[in-house]
Amino acid sequence: MSIADDAAEQGNPGRDPLGVDLSRPVSARIWNYWLGGKDYYTIDKTVGDDTATVFPGIFEAARTSRLLIGRVVRYLAGEAGVRQFLDVGTGLPSRDNTHEIAQRVAPDARVVYVDNDPFVLAHARALLRSSPPGSTDYIDADLNDPASILATAREKLDFSRPVAIMLMGILGHIGHPRQDDDAYARAVVDVLKAGLPSGGYLAISEGIEGDPEQDAALGFYEKSGAVPFRVRSLDQVTRLFAGLDLVEPGVVPRQDWRPDPGEPRPAAVYAVAGVARKP
Repeated sequence: MSIADDAAEQGNPGRDPLGVDLSRPVSARIWNYWLGGKDYYTIDKTVGDDTATVFPGIFEAARTSRLLIGRVVRYLAGEAGVRQFLDVGTGLPSRDNTHEIAQRVAPDARVVYVDNDPFVLAHARALLRSSPPGSTDYIDADLNDPASILATAREKLDFSRPVAIMLMGILGHIGHPRQDDDAYARAVVDVLKAGLPSGGYLAISEGIEGDPEQDAALGFYEKSGAVPFRVRSLDQVTRLFAGLDLVEPGVVPRQDWRPDPGEPRPAAVYAVAGVARKP
C-alpha cells in the first residue's frame, strides 16, 4: 500500500501529516514511484504514469541511476578511501542508500544528506539510520545556496580530510542550459568545488540531450506543476568538472561508468556520469 492509499483511507487525501499540498506533484515522490517504492501520492503516480506514456524508458533510467549510485559509492569508499560523504538532493529513502553502501565497505563512513523538501527530510530522519562506528546526519538546505550547504556541512564533517560531494541527478533542477549557457549551474558547482578539501571528490550524474521521447516527456513534466527538470549537453556536464582530475573512464554514459560484471545493460540511457578528484 502506498502513502497515497493511506491518505485516502484516512479521509484526507489533500494533505499529508506534514501539511504538504498533495495537489502538487513532487519530483522526489515521482522518482520513488518510478523506482518501485511506496512513498508517493496519487498526483505523483499520475504524473509518473503520464510521463512514462511519453517516455517509456524512464523506468529504466531510474533503475540505472540507482545502480550507478551503488557503484560510485563503493568506488569512493573502497578504492578511493573516502570516509565522508555529502549527498546533495537526497530524495526519498530507498534500498541501498548512500550510507548503507558506504558503511558496508567502510563501517566508519560518515554521510550527511542534504534536501529542502520537508517530506523527504522527515522520511530521511526516520529511516536513514546509521550503525556505529559510522554516522548519518541531515541538512535542510537548497542547492541554489551552496555556500550555506558548505557552512553547515563543515559543522558535521571534517573538511581537513577528504570529502566526496555527490550531485546525482539533481542539477537538472537548477539553471537553464539553453537560456544562459549553463552559467548559473556552473557557478553553483564552482562554489562546491572550491569548498572541497584537497583529495576530495565530486560525483555527478545528469541527463543529456539527444532523445526526442525524453525531451517530449520533460516538456510534459514541466507543465505538470512539478519543479522543472532540464537536461544538458555532454559538453555542459563535462565542463562542471573543470579544475578537477577525472577518474577513469571519465564522463561516460551512466551505464558505462565502471559497470559490475553481469549487470544488465540497457540499450540506451540518455544520461552520463563522472567522478573527479581535487588535486
